[in-house]
Amino acid sequence: MPTPTMLTTFTETYINFFFILTPFFVISMFLALTVDMPKEKQRITAVRTTFAVIVAAFTLFYFGNTLFAIFGITLDAFRIGSGALLFLSAVHLIQGTKKPIKNPDDIDEDSDISVVPLAIPVVIGPATIGTLLITGAQITDTSTRIASSFGLLAAILSVGFLLFIAPQIQRLIGTIGLSIMSKISGLILSALSAQIMFTGIKNFLF
Repeated sequence: MPTPTMLTTFTETYINFFFILTPFFVISMFLALTVDMPKEKQRITAVRTTFAVIVAAFTLFYFGNTLFAIFGITLDAFRIGSGALLFLSAVHLIQGTKKPIKNPDDIDEDSDISVVPLAIPVVIGPATIGTLLITGAQITDTSTRIASSFGLLAAILSVGFLLFIAPQIQRLIGTIGLSIMSKISGLILSALSAQIMFTGIKNFLF
């Protein structure tokens, strides 16, 4: 049975990763990349993207310690590096300059875009990868790992649901509304990145 601590961990993990996954930017890019798709194919792409994000995110989340050991990287060094990347992502969101690797006009409309570029790097970019590695690596007890895993899964499924209903969201709040929400996500990301960096610097120095 879930304990209050596990519920708190679940809630914190859910909220943090929901914003780290930059849902409103992701919705904007999803709509741009699937603009010429029939509604049914658009929904299939949303489901495939969600599944790809789950696989990639949990691989990084559970095998972070192994990667640190292989490359000889300390957790605090990775905190500083990933925090810096997360801050850059936040700045790009606020300025409206964050772009995927591929231009929508260059993508073959018959190709499957659910894994690349939608899952990676639009949803899971360098900053998100760093945060997943850090979060997974610093968890030592089973109950916290279980609660964090469910929080991460809930955040990904929430973003996936938003992708599934992206056309309805666009009609509801419009392009300007999506832009405003994306900038708000950027402000929250900047605070999260500062906290990650300050923790790494403090532990590294003291």
